[in-house]
Amino acid sequence: MHLSRSLRALALVLAVLLLPALAFAQVQIPAEKGVKNVIIMIPDGMSVGGTTLTRWVNGGVQPLSFDELACGLVRSYPTDAIINDSAPAGTAYACGIDAQTGNIGVYPDASNMPGLNQPKPNGVNNLSPAANIMEAARLQGRATGLVVTCEIQHATPADFAAHDPSRKNYDNIGEQEVYAGFDVVLGGGYQYFAPTARKDKEDLVSVIKANYDFVQDVAGMKASKAARLWGAFAPIDLGYDLDRDAARVPSLAEMTDKAVSTLSANKKGFVLMVEGSLIDWAAHANDTAGIVGDINAFDKAVAVALDFAKKDKNTVVIIATDHGNSGISIGNTATTSGYDTLPLKTVVDPIRKATRTAQGVADLINADRSNIAEVASQYYGVTVSDEEIARIKAAKDQGELRVLCTAVLSPKLAAAARIGFTTGGHTGEDLVLYVYSPTASLRPTGVLMNTDIARYMEKLLGVDLVSQTARQFQLAVAGFAAKGASARTDLSEKANPVLVVTKGTTEIRLMQNKNVALVNGKETKLSGLVLYTGIAGGENWYVPKDAMDLVK
Repeated sequence: MHLSRSLRALALVLAVLLLPALAFAQVQIPAEKGVKNVIIMIPDGMSVGGTTLTRWVNGGVQPLSFDELACGLVRSYPTDAIINDSAPAGTAYACGIDAQTGNIGVYPDASNMPGLNQPKPNGVNNLSPAANIMEAARLQGRATGLVVTCEIQHATPADFAAHDPSRKNYDNIGEQEVYAGFDVVLGGGYQYFAPTARKDKEDLVSVIKANYDFVQDVAGMKASKAARLWGAFAPIDLGYDLDRDAARVPSLAEMTDKAVSTLSANKKGFVLMVEGSLIDWAAHANDTAGIVGDINAFDKAVAVALDFAKKDKNTVVIIATDHGNSGISIGNTATTSGYDTLPLKTVVDPIRKATRTAQGVADLINADRSNIAEVASQYYGVTVSDEEIARIKAAKDQGELRVLCTAVLSPKLAAAARIGFTTGGHTGEDLVLYVYSPTASLRPTGVLMNTDIARYMEKLLGVDLVSQTARQFQLAVAGFAAKGASARTDLSEKANPVLVVTKGTTEIRLMQNKNVALVNGKETKLSGLVLYTGIAGGENWYVPKDAMDLVK
């Protein structure tokens, strides 16, 4: 008996130890014959509890547009934690590498989670850049686009456009996005492109206007006939869909429609990333109305993409969130007893009364804050006490007013609807994968790692991101030295590092975050970005192969 228990215990230990190596060995990423277009859609922070709730609020019978496409689950965690964040999660999708918390499009320098295996480009793994699917697609001649409801410098769009050890480095990320070579960019964040907001004082708005049709409202976006379009609709994020000014700010569906119609003019095809960004923010706020509202907005965008894909018959649409958020559940501590008799209307009726988010309610409060009770009842369907009104009135400014309204009102709606939240942060559960393919049998199935999404896109497009990395991000100083050239970092403008390469009478100046080189003062466009990490005494410059080829 004792031996039998010991053997069983040993078998269990071995099974756990071998799990990372064996658990996903049978998962196969189907080899599509290749398609013209790929649309990857990321409902940031959308847990399955949120989709279930949204379906009920919508009536419970009509499915969400992506329901029919469910085909598997995705495991998502960074190299240094069990719960993922958008930066490493998006990097896994965009670059096909397991990434570290806080990093954007770079290899990790720390890894303590099981089951992860990293290739090492150039023999190093020190936060060096990893090529993303957009960079690979552009070198094939495909068009590329980003559509988001947050600021464009935020983690998920940054993962598909930029490379930096920190997701907080908006100066680097924004500049790289401007020079990356996208055909369509639609979202927010225009305040971060102004010279007054940047340490390097560069006027990136002027750079955008010189290369794109620059629009700032829904009418301008719809009217544009340009092949290259940049829409900047808010200083930071576009706001929750329930609170959106539809006359000025486009919906996610409208932006998706415009991006698809613009990008599809390219005969070689396109790759588009669409993010329902603020699902995540509503989940962080535990704002039930905001979660449902932005999932519905995302669902409408999916419908647009699917309509195009089904007519086109040469497009794959991938829908996968990057991580869970909030632990949202239908049922809370109040339903510990009686959960099996909980009426549907008890859950959905309070949510249907909310026509704005709690943050949106704050924006309707008048200057003397005398209408708090009225707007909370009319637009959020909740009653506030005198004590709660006094708490909201104490807000020092509009930003704090939004925070206090969320803190006071969101829990009241959740309690009324019997919705549970376990956290105001992210959660570590598996994620639902949805895929539309012209050949349905070739969709990925089973439990995948998040990096498998990139592997799937590689096969769809016929690219290899590891090889692309080796070509696109070559170690510059050592590489130029091997060609008999000297290279030094010019930090005379600390916010604008320049790699100066000289050989004989030739001087090449390579600017950080840009895709241009100055060869004896003459501008030459490069196939990719020049990157500088500022690590190891300025030695870590990375340049595309055609920059290296400038030295003969």
